[in-house]
Amino acid sequence: MAINTDVEDWGGTGSNDAGERAWLLQSPSVDSVQHPEMAERSRGVSTLGAVFIVVNAALGAGLLNFPAAFNMAGGVTAGVVLQMFMLIFIISGLVILGYCSLVSNEATYQEVVRATCGKVTGVLCEVAIAIYTFGTCIAFFIVIGDQLDRLIAAVEDKIDGKVSNHWYTDRKFTTVITAILVILPLSIPKEIGFQKYASTLSVIGTWYVTIVVILRYIWPDKKVTPAYIPTSSASWTAVFNAMPTICFGFQCHVSCVPVFNSMRKKEIKPWGFVVTLSMIICLFVYTGTGVCGYLTFGSSVNQDVLMSYPSDDIAVAFARAFIVICVITSYPILHFCGRAVVEGLWLRFQGEQVEVCVRREQRRRILQTLVWFVVTLVLALFIPDIGRVISLIGGLAACFIFVFPGLCLMQAKMSETESRSLSWHALVGFGVAMVTLGAFIFGLTTSNSIYQDVVN
Repeated sequence: MAINTDVEDWGGTGSNDAGERAWLLQSPSVDSVQHPEMAERSRGVSTLGAVFIVVNAALGAGLLNFPAAFNMAGGVTAGVVLQMFMLIFIISGLVILGYCSLVSNEATYQEVVRATCGKVTGVLCEVAIAIYTFGTCIAFFIVIGDQLDRLIAAVEDKIDGKVSNHWYTDRKFTTVITAILVILPLSIPKEIGFQKYASTLSVIGTWYVTIVVILRYIWPDKKVTPAYIPTSSASWTAVFNAMPTICFGFQCHVSCVPVFNSMRKKEIKPWGFVVTLSMIICLFVYTGTGVCGYLTFGSSVNQDVLMSYPSDDIAVAFARAFIVICVITSYPILHFCGRAVVEGLWLRFQGEQVEVCVRREQRRRILQTLVWFVVTLVLALFIPDIGRVISLIGGLAACFIFVFPGLCLMQAKMSETESRSLSWHALVGFGVAMVTLGAFIFGLTTSNSIYQDVVN
């Protein structure tokens, strides 16, 4: 599905920009002639199929951090109320993006923002996507290291009855070996066709983790004793500490614009049903994990909830294995998205011809992949837990959920020449509210994260 296939129909002029003629899941430097198999697949995704894809796009490694987020928010009530409040804007943002995609005839998040809000905002959006995917890849490596550490400890305990400290069982060594032998080969190719299998596996894995956390709360392990469980927030500002995790967990907006464009009925009403049902499913999964994980361990819950369980718990060991497999298959997809944005920015500023780009594409792709892989791996080895990463990039997730959709709604309504009714003013006001709230969350969470993790 090409990004700007019918740009002449609404904009008046076409674009020779290689980055703007990129395939959705392909490097921007390749030829943009649509292939027959792509046309075959363009018949569309059903409504239920779209629900499954959106749920898969939202559920991920952020699930592990929700019990700690409930702890930071000050208890179950504060965490649940905050989720319900933010869900209104999360669903509204997805509907707005579908509307703006329909109006602008664009098929990706960054191109919808670029077409609706202008080039400068579009470039800022692309930079934000690159940073966000980069941070998420770091979080993936941290999760791999954490879970492999506990899995190896469980295996050693079963064999020897005690945990050894051999160099080949060290967390950093196992993370590096897994990354080099498995993740790097999956990240270099130009195509990521295996993602359809990884998507199914990720959904199964996250749901299994939720079931295990709930069952371990109902039938707790005798070795686990919960710490103090506060029933209210220490201060009203403490509630905002949970916002980065919630934004990170529910952020699927970047991935959902292509989903909307792939639907059989590309209309706002069925799209509204899809995103509402998808977010309700995600709400139950995240709330079940957050509430039960928090009540199981109380204020002593780890930033990665699975790290709080004993190593010899078989059911939890399977959950760790599922998470490792999910993260290993998800890293190349997130890296691919980030690499495509970086490639598009590079080609746009260089102004190179498509023919030149194709000849140099392989060399650039390998160099970009190696730099991305090494930097994310090194940072993950020295960052202690995923909470540090999520607290920092959660603010960017708020931009994708609130700021950019709000700006798109404002620009789309301001461009209308018809009479400005009460509903027009209400929608513009809602867009202003989304931008204001998103900017507040981004500024507060980012500054707080920098102060806590860097200064202190």
